[in-house]
Amino acid sequence: MNDNFKISVVESLILASPDPLQGKKIADLLDNFNSSKVAKAVAELNNRYVESGCSFRIRELAGGYQFFIMPEFTGFVQEMFSRTRKLRLTRAALETLAIVAYKQPVTKTDVEMIRGVASDGVIHNLLEKKMLTIKGRAETVGKPLLYGTTDEFLKFFGLNKITELPKMSEIEELIVSAEPQNQTELVLSEIDDESENIKLNVSDDSFEITQETEKSEQTQIVEEPDREIKPESKQTDNSVIIDIDQT
Repeated sequence: MNDNFKISVVESLILASPDPLQGKKIADLLDNFNSSKVAKAVAELNNRYVESGCSFRIRELAGGYQFFIMPEFTGFVQEMFSRTRKLRLTRAALETLAIVAYKQPVTKTDVEMIRGVASDGVIHNLLEKKMLTIKGRAETVGKPLLYGTTDEFLKFFGLNKITELPKMSEIEELIVSAEPQNQTELVLSEIDDESENIKLNVSDDSFEITQETEKSEQTQIVEEPDREIKPESKQTDNSVIIDIDQT
């Protein structure tokens, strides 16, 4: 078999495999082939796909090789499979997966101590969905089961290896960068009878208040002199009353 034929064999094996195909398994099916040559064959295939303008590539996923569709074409494929049931994870399942992924192998008790609630049902569901697997037993009292993530977990989150998970320090940096920065100086203005400017100079453990007060202009009140009020003159009635005694 010449090199071009072997490259085509690598392509057909990856295409036919429903799951990511490990390079070692491919190499075992070819004479005088190893994992390094498989990687070179995949790189050559991807170069051909780029030159031909193909809508797909081969990538490393979960420790193996698998075909995937380029992002600009995924919308059409998703629409075609829109009626296909999707795997959905609850908040409790995501919390449990995060704990197991970063702390594995862990026991159910370890997970429950971190979450603060019972996790029997969640772990059972994740085992059924093949997101978790049993890694063995802990060398402690009772020898409880140890849990870890699976290749299905890697495929679901688009990871090639578990080491590709973001580090806790990176997550903390993202959280800190998302928080609003503390202001070092605040200026407050209040307008009342007096105009006040209050400036707060904030340091790490103390603060200093500087207050500047501007006196408002006093309003001059001009009192008018009292005017003399003259009493109104009364008119007397000069009419004469005559009593007539009728006899």
